[in-house]
Amino acid sequence: MGTKSERRAARELVASYHETQLAIVLEHVAAAIDAHRVGLLDVYDVDEVIHQYHRAARELWKFCWSGGAGAHIEIVARLIEQPIDGEDVDWWQCGAPRERGGR
Repeated sequence: MGTKSERRAARELVASYHETQLAIVLEHVAAAIDAHRVGLLDVYDVDEVIHQYHRAARELWKFCWSGGAGAHIEIVARLIEQPIDGEDVDWWQCGAPRERGGR
């Protein structure tokens, strides 16, 4: 575990990341509502977008905060700074409905 200032910096990084990513996910809802207002989507399509937003926001929250404070926050901060495989997580896709059926 790092020093108190390192933990604080890690919490600030994770909080900033969470806010930024949540705003990106929320843009999908805004776009769906705009599309509904001009007649491109019906209310059920918008409702599905809202459900996907909810699932994506939940997955993002779990990634950022579910492990509590301390070492978990420092690990998350490292993952944010150096993503596995060099790719950022697409939180919107993390909220996509899972296919039913299959094996």
